[in-house]
Amino acid sequence: MRALGLMSGTSLDGIDALLLDLRPRGEAYAFEVVRFASMPFDSEFRAWLLDKVMPPHRPAPAVLAKLDRELGLRLADAAREVAGDEPVDFVASHGLTVHHDGAGRRTMQLGDPYAIREAIGATVVFDFRRADCAAGGEGAPLVPYVDAMLLGSDRRDTLALNLGGIANLTVIRQGVPASEVRAWDVGPGNMLIDAFVRARTSGKESYDADGSHALGGHVSQAAVEAMLKDPYFAQEPPKSTGRERFGAQFLKKHARSLAKVSLANGCATLAALTVEAIARDIERYAPPRARLIVSGGGVHNHSLLAGIALRVGAGYDVVPFDDLGVDGDAKEAMAFAILGYEALRGRPAGVPAVTGAQSAAVLGAIVPFALDDLMRKVEREVLEA
Repeated sequence: MRALGLMSGTSLDGIDALLLDLRPRGEAYAFEVVRFASMPFDSEFRAWLLDKVMPPHRPAPAVLAKLDRELGLRLADAAREVAGDEPVDFVASHGLTVHHDGAGRRTMQLGDPYAIREAIGATVVFDFRRADCAAGGEGAPLVPYVDAMLLGSDRRDTLALNLGGIANLTVIRQGVPASEVRAWDVGPGNMLIDAFVRARTSGKESYDADGSHALGGHVSQAAVEAMLKDPYFAQEPPKSTGRERFGAQFLKKHARSLAKVSLANGCATLAALTVEAIARDIERYAPPRARLIVSGGGVHNHSLLAGIALRVGAGYDVVPFDDLGVDGDAKEAMAFAILGYEALRGRPAGVPAVTGAQSAAVLGAIVPFALDDLMRKVEREVLEA
């Protein structure tokens, strides 16, 4: 099956598009990456998202409709770019989260799937999170189901850490099926660092490239401890979070602690917050020794990656996802391509142990294109697996 996965994450840096061959293999999949590309948002569009649309802003319905259409066109362009002349059987699009309240069972991802269908001429699977919310879950995180499928082992414990705008952690005990993994959103990944850099440079920089600012700075431990008093960090999983809690308003809440720090020291301090939150959750909930596989944009922040390796200690073998032979930036687009295939098969991919749902839900809605032909191909591949 030729699948095309699309993902736009909480860092608001752009769209990841992945074309891959997926083949059912028992309960899991074999895959081969055909092509991957990241299409960054232009600075004007990203500034509009941050300054007018994303939390804590409360955009009017007309603004959300405009964003849905604009994102749909951008997702369609990304899909065309990565597909090239290759045939595509289906597209799985996560879209962009513009609101998430896991505890309230409310979540919204935008990005018009019909625009994608018209551009590619293929069925589109989208809107993955609301089915889990309807089943009583938080709607996030969803990638742990795929983490267990791709990274689980009968010989060793594995932790999968995604460092996007939000950091989330999956604990995969050896020999444990996907339905029994534990996972949750730890807290901020890159989000607070990005917001701090943008504010201190008046928008001239939007993130700490390679972690260079943080590597040249000193940590304010008092500020880290003050921020760690946020009740989210003490909350037991299942839990999920987003820009609603850890957006720029979180920095305003702690403005006194950060007011006098330099750009470098602020980046070092916020990186230390991310590292400490992750390390404390590993100490509380993970096995004492494991392989720790790290993916997401934060892998490129050397301060974060080095800080995590130092803080968790020698018991954890810290491995960038790239070392497994797949671009770590492509992981979430791949995950939603697999979740899209699961939806087409009608297989539940929600994990109640992760999201708190009452039952495992089939995730995703379908915008059909030649759906009968596609479903016959799915059935044939599954029978041959």
